Amino acid sequence: MRVVICLAGIVVLVGTTSSALRTLVVPRRLRSKLTSVSTQATLAVFRGLARATRDFASRDRLLAWAAPISILVTLAVWLTGYLVGYSLVLYGLSDLGVTAATREAGSSLFTLGFASSDRQRLTAVDFLAAATGPVIMGLLIGYLSAVYAAYNRREADVTMLDSRAGEPNWGPEILARHSLVSTTENLRELFRGWERWAADVSESHTNYPVLIFVRSPRPGRNWVVGLLAVMDAAALQLACSPSMPQGEARIAVRMGFVCLRDLAETLGIGYNGDPDPDSPIRLTYEQFLVAYERLRQADFPLERPPEQAWPHFRGWRVNYESIAYELASRVDAVPAKWSGPRRFTSEELEPQAPPNRQPRGQ
Repeated sequence: MRVVICLAGIVVLVGTTSSALRTLVVPRRLRSKLTSVSTQATLAVFRGLARATRDFASRDRLLAWAAPISILVTLAVWLTGYLVGYSLVLYGLSDLGVTAATREAGSSLFTLGFASSDRQRLTAVDFLAAATGPVIMGLLIGYLSAVYAAYNRREADVTMLDSRAGEPNWGPEILARHSLVSTTENLRELFRGWERWAADVSESHTNYPVLIFVRSPRPGRNWVVGLLAVMDAAALQLACSPSMPQGEARIAVRMGFVCLRDLAETLGIGYNGDPDPDSPIRLTYEQFLVAYERLRQADFPLERPPEQAWPHFRGWRVNYESIAYELASRVDAVPAKWSGPRRFTSEELEPQAPPNRQPRGQ
């Protein structure tokens, strides 16, 4: 019986180590079920608490704690796994009781040294347990550094988008504001920058999935909404103004939905990899007309009438709409225009901007 228990302990140790290595060390899209379950369980608890909030700002403040605490919960799960695994191995290799084996495993794992035995065959297990705790903590510190570096890169461009797209971001507002200040030529630079941004997010957020749920510093900002707004702006330009330089817009949309599809695979979200351009989308033609009128009022160079531009816009948006809506719902993003429904009842917010102050006489 003790041999079987020892083997069970080895299985627990191997499984826990595999989860830690998949999460902290191997730079590939390797999913750990243990990490996924602990993260989703933590998020579910916070979402349950968020149901009692009255407005989105309060909900956002509460949910901001969910992803960071999920990292601590995952660490606790790993340490518990190691404690159980080493306890079972010590129990199986000796005549120690359950309590004594657990005390010795905990003493070695957390390098406290208050419990030890003079059994020579247990020394190697004690040494291995003593090395495990500091190694896991050291790997977690390096993991947090990588996570927050990627978070800072992501949020820098999301913050810069506020002046171009309002808060929360809305795709048509990007084109309208550039037109109002006569800087439509800068759209090419914007789309190039967000192509790189999407590539960075695709790499970092698939390797460190917890980043998907780390929220922006302000309630009105969200990285999914920002990406969706830029893609919608590029799709609108392609649909409404075919004579404008289109290379950067096409690539931005392309890289954007490649990023979304990578994240969908990470989270297990199903999608159509080759949708028909004539397939229906959830955004309505009436909503498109509102955006078209916003562009017309801003004197954006519209070359196609709305009834001709709509099929082109729909053909672009069908590639990314369903994934973007599902992601926005899962991360409980700010309820921006054109970003789909949320799990909580929320009123759609109009993009806002700070007052534009100018010196008198100018």
